[in-house]
Amino acid sequence: MQTTYLDENTNFDFSSDAIQNLIKTIENNISDDTPLDFALKAYYYIRDTWPYNPYRFSLIENDWRASKISKRPSGHCLDKAILLISILRAKNIPARLGLAKVKNHIAVDDIIEKFGNDVLVPHGYVEMFLNDKWVKATPAFNKTLCEKLNVRPLEFDGIEDSLFQAYDCSGNIKFMEYLEDYGGFDHVPLAYMFDLMKTTYPPLQTGDFELGMILDLKKI
Repeated sequence: MQTTYLDENTNFDFSSDAIQNLIKTIENNISDDTPLDFALKAYYYIRDTWPYNPYRFSLIENDWRASKISKRPSGHCLDKAILLISILRAKNIPARLGLAKVKNHIAVDDIIEKFGNDVLVPHGYVEMFLNDKWVKATPAFNKTLCEKLNVRPLEFDGIEDSLFQAYDCSGNIKFMEYLEDYGGFDHVPLAYMFDLMKTTYPPLQTGDFELGMILDLKKI
């Protein structure tokens, strides 16, 4: 059977009260939007409602449920991608999780110090099917954080891919670039993501880190 990227599963539990309440908030009691209109509303809501937080990474399967993620005060790129995918699927808009390796030129200093580089793995984005084609969007960096980093917020029109800001507002300092794309997924491949992290970050290769725990990157 061909994957439609519309199904509910453990990660994208869009029939939950938490996700249905998010949809009502986004719709603002108006439900006659076109799929494109709704997708744009959802993108901006997810982008700016949850401040970007790269420090918490759970290796617990049950933590990767949209309904649980929605109750946290902040989230990293993967958290926010999962929320957006769940909301889109609930509105019958096909959506899937994209994973990539990115280089952050304006990176978080203490993460560089701990891991020895400014490569971020895995970076999560969203692929959604709008107007008969797949388009990519990254709702990771909220507007307030972008202002702090002197980077323009990443806009999305639902027509063209919106994946990263190449430079800061000056146009002279590089911000982010994609190094490798691992493709799209119908679920959250947690074991695969952890393998990518261990390959990229040698400190995670010790027996102190394994599936079933939560990584607090501030304490590693």
